[in-house]
Amino acid sequence: MAHFNLMTAGVSLLAKSFSALSCTNSLARCTSVHPVSFFLTSRGLTAQAGGPPKRPLNGYMRYVVQQQPTIVQQNPAIKITEVIRKIAQEWRLMSAEQKRPFVEDFQRARDQFKLDLKRYEAKLTPAEFEQQAIERKQVMAKRKEIRRKREMNSLGKPKRPRSAFNIYMSEHFVEARGLTMPAKLISLMDDWRSLLGYKKQVYMQLAEDDKIRYKNEIKSWEEHMLEIGREDLLREQTRPKKAPAKKRATKKEVKAKPKAKKTATAGVVKAAGKGMTAGKVTAIRSKK
Repeated sequence: MAHFNLMTAGVSLLAKSFSALSCTNSLARCTSVHPVSFFLTSRGLTAQAGGPPKRPLNGYMRYVVQQQPTIVQQNPAIKITEVIRKIAQEWRLMSAEQKRPFVEDFQRARDQFKLDLKRYEAKLTPAEFEQQAIERKQVMAKRKEIRRKREMNSLGKPKRPRSAFNIYMSEHFVEARGLTMPAKLISLMDDWRSLLGYKKQVYMQLAEDDKIRYKNEIKSWEEHMLEIGREDLLREQTRPKKAPAKKRATKKEVKAKPKAKKTATAGVVKAAGKGMTAGKVTAIRSKK
């Protein structure tokens, strides 16, 4: 179990360390294009037998599935990203009449999907139906978070600072001992623990410098987000605090005010009943 936790932590650290190698700038981080197989496997509630029916592909995706084999056959060395871009450009230039067969196929498949989904949900128990709703909400929340991260990357949000071990691992991963990634991670962790203090201090200083870099960059980025009206992308601790709303008077406070006036008036009348003249009573009332 200890080795498993060690490997899991190492994989997480490796992903952070090599994130800079997977993209060259902030815009490149969000301009990924998925292959057709991604849409075919992920555009459904489930692919298991007896599960809910799959959502049908829309008209554009049906065109992609049809055109991809032809383009790949004509250009064997072409990258999948270029294939998708080429198909997308063709789709944009097509007329409504040319798109109609794909759109109509989607509409028929969508109608059938709705019928199949109703039949499936009718067979579910209340507990199973509630579980399906919970899972659906979790999936939607995850997708929303992914879109939010992509948007922040497209707006140039700075990368978080790396730790001293992250920097050490990124520099020595290639020559690390072991044939597999978990083996390399374990050897790197062992080397890091046995590293002399003065050598380790070099990486700790680099990590501190990276923290300062991140602090300055994130401050400038958040100031820019405020200028363009995107306060929702700011960290919670840096979001401007809203002015507290004015406290409304409660029903008890509203009712208490007239009672105070009645009490004062009653005191004057009571005093008049004890022998005060009408003139004195009038003078007291005028002063109030």
